[in-house]
Amino acid sequence: MAQQHTLKFLLLTGAVLYIAMAAIFGYSFEQGPNNRNVTIDARVNITNAPPIVLNVIINGGATNITLNAGSQKRIECNATVLDYNGGSTVENVTAQFFASGTSWNSSDDNNTHYTNATCSLGNYDAYTRNVSCGFNVQYHTNAGAWRCNVTAIDPYSFNNASKNQSNYNTTFIDALLALNVTQMIDYGDLATGDLSAAQQANVTNLGNRNINISVRGFGNASFLPDGIGMYCEISNIPVYYQKFNLIGGADIAQYTNLTNTSRQITGLTVLQQTNDSQQVINSTNWVLFVPPGPFGRCNGTIVFQAESS
Repeated sequence: MAQQHTLKFLLLTGAVLYIAMAAIFGYSFEQGPNNRNVTIDARVNITNAPPIVLNVIINGGATNITLNAGSQKRIECNATVLDYNGGSTVENVTAQFFASGTSWNSSDDNNTHYTNATCSLGNYDAYTRNVSCGFNVQYHTNAGAWRCNVTAIDPYSFNNASKNQSNYNTTFIDALLALNVTQMIDYGDLATGDLSAAQQANVTNLGNRNINISVRGFGNASFLPDGIGMYCEISNIPVYYQKFNLIGGADIAQYTNLTNTSRQITGLTVLQQTNDSQQVINSTNWVLFVPPGPFGRCNGTIVFQAESS
């Protein structure tokens, strides 16, 4: 009988001790009828996890981007990175800005792919940090769909999980039809009845598409379609006495008359730039025939216009 009382005491003491420990450590234990089933807790303490890129916003959420003719356009990819080890632990963020059909890890090329290996680290709080990844995008960058991919890199190496966590967003780069032309065509000193020597006007593609070129002429910058090509100190020169072609030469029959309305320069296509260090430049040739009547200094305006090829 004494042994039974002792056993009951030990069991009661053990139950009380278990309840006390459960209260302290927060785990549970439950026995089913006749111990046919027993329910216990499982526990782990996760001390490190890779950061998570929550979102990526391109240029404030712009769905379309228009590049700057002949220069760069700054593209910003902003993101928020979550790290349960603390926002201050987010220290290594990279980004890639690349065209559709190109991989994020392709080689950099100003037409199709840009990389920022050191994104700017902004404000942080307990678990998140703001980052900004900028790209100086060239004017000849391909038009079409583009993706910005932001990657946060954890300094801790995980056995079976990647320490690089990425997210992305997309935008669209618009077609840019843009050009630059020699500042002036100067036919020099001529007399009535003279045909000038051929003068070159160089056309440079400052956009991101192949372009054709159309031209039209006016007596002044008001662009009045009055048939005048140059106003002179005395009288004026009709617009069709200025003529153009691609091959030059002194045979006036090989030239096309300038008019007040746009006329495409036949056979001229200025290609999109693909060599980062070499602009694409094509030449046009111009002559002026001086008719009887005008005298003195003469000035006119020629408009070169880029058109989709």
